[in-house]
Amino acid sequence: MTSLIENLRLAWEGVAANKMRALLTMLGIIIGIASVIGILTVGEGMSGSVTQNLGSLGANNINLYLQIKETPDGQLPLRMVYEPEDYITDPMLDALSQRYPGAILGISAMNYMFDGEGRRDGSTANVSVQGVNEGFFAVEGLKLAAGRTLNQRDMDRFREVAVVSDRLVANLFGGDVQAALGQNLRVYQGTESSPGSQVLNLTIVGVYQFQVTSASNTAESKIPTTLYIPLTTAKRMNGEPDGYTSLTIATAPDVDSTAFAQTAASFLNRYYERNESFQVSSFSMQSVVESMNAIMGSISLALSVIAGISLLVGGIGVMNIMLVSVTERTREIGTRKALGATNAQIRTQFVVESMIICFIGGILGLALGTAVGYVGSKLIAKVGYLPSTTSILISVGFSLAIGLFFGYYPANKAAKMDPIEALRYE
Repeated sequence: MTSLIENLRLAWEGVAANKMRALLTMLGIIIGIASVIGILTVGEGMSGSVTQNLGSLGANNINLYLQIKETPDGQLPLRMVYEPEDYITDPMLDALSQRYPGAILGISAMNYMFDGEGRRDGSTANVSVQGVNEGFFAVEGLKLAAGRTLNQRDMDRFREVAVVSDRLVANLFGGDVQAALGQNLRVYQGTESSPGSQVLNLTIVGVYQFQVTSASNTAESKIPTTLYIPLTTAKRMNGEPDGYTSLTIATAPDVDSTAFAQTAASFLNRYYERNESFQVSSFSMQSVVESMNAIMGSISLALSVIAGISLLVGGIGVMNIMLVSVTERTREIGTRKALGATNAQIRTQFVVESMIICFIGGILGLALGTAVGYVGSKLIAKVGYLPSTTSILISVGFSLAIGLFFGYYPANKAAKMDPIEALRYE
């Protein structure tokens, strides 16, 4: 222990004796560590942002959809247009729910109608009209500001009722969500003056809270919002048959949605064994999140490896300056050896000195990389991230390893010096 402390003291005195040279030597280590830490932190921030954005769409959601079935010889079927017997039906979904009651929280289906305008007393609001089923609101997590959502009775009776956004209420009803309930609303396909445009006469039964999902240059009063009507009503107006070509299933939190996506598709495909044209396919949002995180991790790793090249350059700089230091201190080495210092003690002194230079450079690089990563993730992901404990430990350990690796050759050269020749060195 005493020998180690003495070596640390001698190594520190060697570094302190040439502060500017030591600092310049550290620059390669500082830049390398800062680059790696900054890239990993920004990458973590981007992954977190992607996960959060996709998670807001429903991390446990599964999308089921009809897909064209390939023939055994790899060719596409002759019929590629949906017929009534091709659609996923409510009895199929009921059988799926009964088979896996604990796995399914809700099933959401929707049918796009048109983009248009809601009009009242000369005021307008841009809308996108969609037909949805009863389970849509629970699966999508829409929050009501007033009234109710659409129910099964609305579906069974083909009612012309609507759930609208609070943004539409602000444009047409002065923002009073309670006053909007029960009011009639005329919705025009395109604009009122569009020739042959479809017109809907709807009664407002609910108002939901609209959430802006992305930045837009459109004026706030002109931002289009979705207007929801019963799915059965939308299908009848569009002349479409019952059934679904795509839908979303919300699974329970403890269910592996990626695995259940395959299970659900396999279950429904039993109804399509004799269908030569279509089959049910699926994917989960969780698998999308995992794929995106894997891609972001690979990109961050690749960039970190590239940035790590500067650590190699920094290590070579450390070796170079230690060789210079050994040459300058030849007489000191000879004196120590004459006084009884062993080769191991001389070697340890210079290795420790090299590791101290790299350790201090690693700490400074870590501080710089943390600041760069925090600011970068704040700008990109809107949330400031700090490096993980693992990244900190690896960066500090790697900087010490560089000091050991690149400092060993100069230290070994010093240890092998002949004391007589060293004392005679001018």
